[in-house]
Amino acid sequence: MERKPKILYVEDDETLQFVTVENLERNDYEVIACSDGLAGWAAFKEHLPDVCLLDVMLPKVDGFTLARQIRQINQDVPIIFLTAKTMKEDRIEGLVLGGDDYMVKPFSVEELLLRIKVFLRRSKVTDSDKSRQELLVLGSIKLDIHNLLLSLPDEDQSLTPREAEILGLFMKHPNELLSRETILEHVWGENDYFYGRSLDVFISKIRKRLKSCQEIKLQNQHGVGFRLKLRSKS
Repeated sequence: MERKPKILYVEDDETLQFVTVENLERNDYEVIACSDGLAGWAAFKEHLPDVCLLDVMLPKVDGFTLARQIRQINQDVPIIFLTAKTMKEDRIEGLVLGGDDYMVKPFSVEELLLRIKVFLRRSKVTDSDKSRQELLVLGSIKLDIHNLLLSLPDEDQSLTPREAEILGLFMKHPNELLSRETILEHVWGENDYFYGRSLDVFISKIRKRLKSCQEIKLQNQHGVGFRLKLRSKS
């Protein structure tokens, strides 16, 4: 039998945790539930989950710190922040720390399930085509989307699922101006203000990763979108 995907769920609200766990288990997920960040860190190391759902405001160790610890040993596992905070800066901070997405409480269980399925599909846990690799090549860089590996002339870098998806979109359309709306619809499924801010964070992260590669530049056309420019050799 194919194993159930593992979800690490760290939430200190007992009522919300109970309802969410019940729904996740009903949808055939194995849930490791914890009520504080310290227990969440121990559970992550023991169970090696496929997706992490982290509340931001947690006892003992907060969600941002927990995400930072996770990213130190695993760059690949999708991290979704669950937050009651309304400050845009808090959401952006989570993405900078290595989060892949965020949901604001109270959230829809149906939407949470949909996002989990998307991440699992991208990370091959529920992908029936596990053996297939998608290798994109542009100039001197290579992107292995399914293994989340970016190969540069001088080094290899592990990407987060969101970084790989966004960079992959650009590499499939080299030298082509992609509007912000096109990117947001492709990656997040909707053109939303907060997703737009998230996109800016990931664009900045991708630029830093490509910094050592002089022949490729991720350009911004203000108010319109972005272009991954491959400089021609003359």
